[in-house]
Amino acid sequence: MAVKKRCLLWDYTNTRDIPDRIDQVNWEGPISSVSNWNAWVPPELKGRAPFRPMVHLEPQLSGDEWNWILNSDQPIVHYFNEPERNGISPERAAQAWHDQMLQLRARGKKLVSPSVSSDDNGKNWLADFMGRVADAPPDFLGLHYYGTDGNAAIQYLQDMHSKYPQPVIVSEIASIDRNFGSVFNFTAQLANFMDNTDWVFEYGFFGCMRNVADGFVAPEAQLMNPDGSFTELMQKLNNEQPVNPP
Repeated sequence: MAVKKRCLLWDYTNTRDIPDRIDQVNWEGPISSVSNWNAWVPPELKGRAPFRPMVHLEPQLSGDEWNWILNSDQPIVHYFNEPERNGISPERAAQAWHDQMLQLRARGKKLVSPSVSSDDNGKNWLADFMGRVADAPPDFLGLHYYGTDGNAAIQYLQDMHSKYPQPVIVSEIASIDRNFGSVFNFTAQLANFMDNTDWVFEYGFFGCMRNVADGFVAPEAQLMNPDGSFTELMQKLNNEQPVNPP
């Protein structure tokens, strides 16, 4: 039986342009859930896996998007995506946590901490936030990691879990190396580590979209081709456990 920990990071442009491509997913395999960095469920998901709604930034704390999340039947909600890079202070984030996010917990949902970047700014921001919500801490620790060294990535995850003992959801991770062999080795090493680590609840490799998101992420780490078909890397994440050499 598959260990189901792999969250499919399904970009909104797929829903807009090629929704049927989600049918490539092996729902009987390691894919555990779907996220699109938004509050709305992709209609093409059709209930085949849990959806992970996200309060992406402060606009999602009001209006239709907040009401969608508040009234959602999905069990886990993500809170803020790299807030330290988007002008949100730990103080404001903690205030909204107490004022609004805990309403979701009262409705039976589990909450993921803000997912910060792995640099010092991200770590310092998270430490400040976690101190401010110590009276009602998150159910899961949300983390991001981008780099080229698989051992360093594992060490970072271990260090953060040692500091914050909640189960971990790695909501974004990828190699940024420009060599496919190195990207593959990173991906396989981390996927196999996380699949076999009890305190890692779920993780998502970035990202399932037709076009490279920006100049930071590696084209070699793309999970989708321009025509919407899955890349070799995505096929392995979709089907293989453990992930084996190509």
